Amino acid sequence: MRYSYEFKMKCIEMYRKGIIPDIPEGVKRKQFVKFIRKWVRILETQGPEALKHKPQNKYWSPEEKLELVSKVLAGNSILSTAIEAGINDGMLYQWVRNYKIFGYNGLIVKTRGRKPRGSKMKKKTTKPKELNESEREELVRLRAENEYIKTEIATIKKEITLRQEKEVARFKAKKQKSLKNLEKRDIN
Repeated sequence: MRYSYEFKMKCIEMYRKGIIPDIPEGVKRKQFVKFIRKWVRILETQGPEALKHKPQNKYWSPEEKLELVSKVLAGNSILSTAIEAGINDGMLYQWVRNYKIFGYNGLIVKTRGRKPRGSKMKKKTTKPKELNESEREELVRLRAENEYIKTEIATIKKEITLRQEKEVARFKAKKQKSLKNLEKRDIN
């Protein structure tokens, strides 16, 4: 849940007087008190501007990340280092974890998400390269072979359909013959 700057300042004033403000719906009392304590620490270390919402996320270079990670590895707590830097302690925890696993390469930003659509969708209008003599001869041979195979397949399909038609005609004749035999038996 995002709280407004005015709400945070009001909560900090009440907390300093020893009063806990009304707890928002859906938040536990203990968790809300932690939020207020964190806001107080941020206010004391960075001033009131740090409690305002930033319009966009700040880009952290790998060197800046390494500096904060080294403070944590030197013995400072993650929470205090994050508050001094003005970032979320969960983000700093991830940086420390990535640094321990991958080293400096874990701090380098990797591209995330879906690849841009435009790059692969563009049609290339480059001319095909010229064929040399042997490639041209092979192309002619393959085209002729392809035509031969196509005509062979068409012939086989015609033979199959003729066979099926003969089979159907033979079946009809057999059926008619059996019907005539039944009629003869019925008459006798």
